[in-house]
Amino acid sequence: MKDQLDSAFSNLSEKLLGWLDAIIQNLPNLALAIIVLISAYFIAKYVNKFVYKIVSRKVQQESISSIVARISAVMVVLLGLFLALGILDLSKTLTSLLTGAGVIGLVIGLALQGTLSNTIAGVVISFRKKIQIGNWVETNGYSGEIIDINLKDFTLKEADNNMVVIPNKMILENPLKNYSLTTKMRVFLECGVGYESDLEQVEQLTKETISNAFDQVESPDDVEFYYTEFGGSSINYLCRFWIDADSMLEKLKAKTKAIIEIKKAYDKEDINIPFPIRTLQFDNQLTLDNSKTVEESFSKN
Repeated sequence: MKDQLDSAFSNLSEKLLGWLDAIIQNLPNLALAIIVLISAYFIAKYVNKFVYKIVSRKVQQESISSIVARISAVMVVLLGLFLALGILDLSKTLTSLLTGAGVIGLVIGLALQGTLSNTIAGVVISFRKKIQIGNWVETNGYSGEIIDINLKDFTLKEADNNMVVIPNKMILENPLKNYSLTTKMRVFLECGVGYESDLEQVEQLTKETISNAFDQVESPDDVEFYYTEFGGSSINYLCRFWIDADSMLEKLKAKTKAIIEIKKAYDKEDINIPFPIRTLQFDNQLTLDNSKTVEESFSKN
């Protein structure tokens, strides 16, 4: 029994001495690895602040700037960790970590596929210069002002003050019309006048009315006017002109103003804007025999 204890103690001492020798031999590498880790930590803090400043200049959303800066800092720390493991000659450990990280990343990616896609789409949208907070856009059947873009969703404020929250992935995958990219918008106005109207007078009066109502329209010649069809009760036309606007609200206000001014001008000149009328024509003359009607009424009584 004593011999066995002595043998075990001897083996333990040899192993401890071997480890001690290995530690002493690898002290330079260990010190270098610690220096690399500490340097990576401080470099990551600097990278975090630097990336945040750069991204915040291009992106208005603070959440986007923060997440991009943190991802950059984490990448620097991971790079320092891998370098430190390489210095310590722990290549097998490094390979195991990379393999485990790949498997874990695949599992997390499959489990959070929708969330990750919205997050990535949010980052991509935030860096697009043609999509900014405050723009008036139309997408996915909704139209309104962009209120917020974050890592999950895209928020619009409609003209009726309702908030619409749309997942970022739908914004990235579907067409988006941005009314704020241009400073001019074209107003379309459709109307009709009676068949008895002087069509040349109607055209000239409409152009002059639009030109006088809007400062952006310099002359009546800048107003487009086209008769489109012989309608059921009127001769219809299409009127188009440009205004300085960057939102649908301004376009609607301009269209409302144009309708009011045109109605006033037509009333002043006795130009009729007819409502739908249906005329029933009977070619056969109908006669009513009063005597038979009276006899039938008495017979029934």
